[in-house]
Amino acid sequence: MTQPIAVHGLHIVPDSLSQAESLAVLDELTEREWRRDTVKGGSTAAIFGLAIGDALGYPTEFLDIARLTSRYGSWRQLELPVHSGVARVSDDTQMTLAVIEALADVAEHGVSSLTAATVEPALRARFVAWLRSPDNNRAPGRTCLDACAALERGVPWQEATVMASKGCGANMRVAPVGLLPGLTAEQRAGTAQLQAALTHGHPTALAASDLTAHAVWLLTHNCHPSELLPRLRHYGRSARRTYHGDWLDDLAQRAGAADPAAFIAHGWDETLAALDTVSAALDRPDPERDPCEVVGAGWIAEEALATALYCFLLFPEEPVAVVQRAAFSSGDSDSVAALAGAFAGASVGGSAWPADWVRALEYGDRVRPLVSFWDSGNPKSYRGPSGRRA
Repeated sequence: MTQPIAVHGLHIVPDSLSQAESLAVLDELTEREWRRDTVKGGSTAAIFGLAIGDALGYPTEFLDIARLTSRYGSWRQLELPVHSGVARVSDDTQMTLAVIEALADVAEHGVSSLTAATVEPALRARFVAWLRSPDNNRAPGRTCLDACAALERGVPWQEATVMASKGCGANMRVAPVGLLPGLTAEQRAGTAQLQAALTHGHPTALAASDLTAHAVWLLTHNCHPSELLPRLRHYGRSARRTYHGDWLDDLAQRAGAADPAAFIAHGWDETLAALDTVSAALDRPDPERDPCEVVGAGWIAEEALATALYCFLLFPEEPVAVVQRAAFSSGDSDSVAALAGAFAGASVGGSAWPADWVRALEYGDRVRPLVSFWDSGNPKSYRGPSGRRA
């Protein structure tokens, strides 16, 4: 017989969170108030965590465990690579910054103005700027390059996207959507899926991006790590057949799907299956084993999310260990570590990262003034002394 556990003086059967029809009901019964407060400094810590994970994983990507061990020793010895005072990041952080700046561009007029009609051109402009940037020399993915080149030509985004791709480029950059304050659940989900769809048209890319943004949102709103997987599973099940037509327009039809709900359900089914892989791995956690071997290599969106969640949940109170373990892996190390760092930073908040690591981050001066406004609850973009957007 399953024994109940005490929660705030009540008794909840283990695993009932994952089975409950409404987690909101359980929150009410247990008098939970996690939604009302945010983790102090969670937005800034999440983005810096993403960049730190990216910088750690950038030089380790494509190396197997034998070569990693030969070069670095153990995973706990992995240090932030700093050269000439700068920790260089990959296209993962660059495209995350593009999303941050696109959101700030639109939110300058108030978060109520975030619709597909305003978000799409802002994302398009920032993605094209990234494409043409002289700093875009960090081995970016082919899908992002091809789709952004098509966006630059001015074609509708539904034609620009790479329809069959569900690469992790869809959700490596989505964390800011979960951090921007004041969004409705519909705006958050729609924006998360649309920013993915501009380059990656596969339904799993959309679902995994939506769930990644939701994970970041939950963690900055004081969701305890032990509750994260059940809440993500509940969200995915609830959203499974919700096609956000106002945001995705005719993407499903262009993909050849007769039923938009069935189109997006396929993506959620693959993403929820990835969560099951995380749960199974955590039943027998092994911090010394390559997380990409345990959960997935991370080249595709749902695996990047799953492997990052696994690394975070191995060490929920040790953010540095989270990114070290994620980066010391045999798969898409920078993307996995970037997402894992975002989760750890969102959960722990402003004290998460060593100060010298934060100071060394490339683009840190561009990130801080934008995202610090979000930590104050102000979604508007930063403007410098001249009044021009920084």
